[in-house]
Amino acid sequence: QKMPPSLPATINIREPRWDQSTFQGRAKHFFMVTDPRNLLLSGATLEEARRVVEDYRAGRIPPGLTEDQLWKAKYIYDSAFHPDTGEKMLLVGRMSAQVPMNMTITGCMLTFYRTTPAVLFWQWVNQSFNAVVNYTNRSGDAPITPSQLGAAYVSATTGAVVTALGLKSLTKHLPAIIGRYVPFAAVAAANCINIPLMRQRELKLGIPVTDENGNRLGESTAAAQKAIFQVVVSRIGMAAPAMAIPPVIMNALEKRAFLKRYPYLNAPLQVGLVGFCLVFATPLCCALFPQKSSMPVSRLEPEVQARIREKDPQLETVYFNKGL
Repeated sequence: QKMPPSLPATINIREPRWDQSTFQGRAKHFFMVTDPRNLLLSGATLEEARRVVEDYRAGRIPPGLTEDQLWKAKYIYDSAFHPDTGEKMLLVGRMSAQVPMNMTITGCMLTFYRTTPAVLFWQWVNQSFNAVVNYTNRSGDAPITPSQLGAAYVSATTGAVVTALGLKSLTKHLPAIIGRYVPFAAVAAANCINIPLMRQRELKLGIPVTDENGNRLGESTAAAQKAIFQVVVSRIGMAAPAMAIPPVIMNALEKRAFLKRYPYLNAPLQVGLVGFCLVFATPLCCALFPQKSSMPVSRLEPEVQARIREKDPQLETVYFNKGL
């Protein structure tokens, strides 16, 4: 009985398994990251994955470990532990909780959009969940203060509620289907407020930009603006299918005798439809832009350009982490 050959110590498990310069590679990566089944893993399984990853990084390779097992451990580890601090993340804030949590909240926002208290309550729940996600997935070298968190949370909630109630009063005289799109408009508006506010430090002080080998060249606010814009677009994109497709289906179903006979099926049906859309929309919209985004040096602020030109006059492109 021959032992299987030991794994080489050269696999870069700090990077995703698939090529991140292609949409397909990014989509495969985010399907793994957002897999809701990761939420069901026990503490022991998470600790085991952490041990495998940390041992491998330290050059201790357990005999018989296969490459597939190593990648599986890496994705389990990444699903639960913060990349910069290594702390175990809040369950609700993890990427793998995105689909079940958003499915429940979005389904309820779309079901209970007719009364003002319901609109207030579900928009508030949604923004509270967003605040937890943004806090959990914050970037490590720019910690966010509780007062900034509070300000972003209050402004985003206010923005969402004002948009929802304002549009709700406008749609009274319009066809019923239009009223169903009010929650989406409110969520889009809140994302445009919430994410820039949560990351206001980056807009003021800039985010680190590096060359392709990861050597830090300085901080740029232009890069921060691009990063935040890309995140806002992918967050709104994530919400779009789940908030745009089910209303059309539900509008058709509600005219049928079936839902009139069983009105209590309305919410579970909405939630199910939303869930189906989100399972695909979440990873695919995360994959719209590379996590390691890039921009030409010529688009950076003049003083940052000058500093980079001094160090490396030939450099054309800088890279930065766009966040999630």
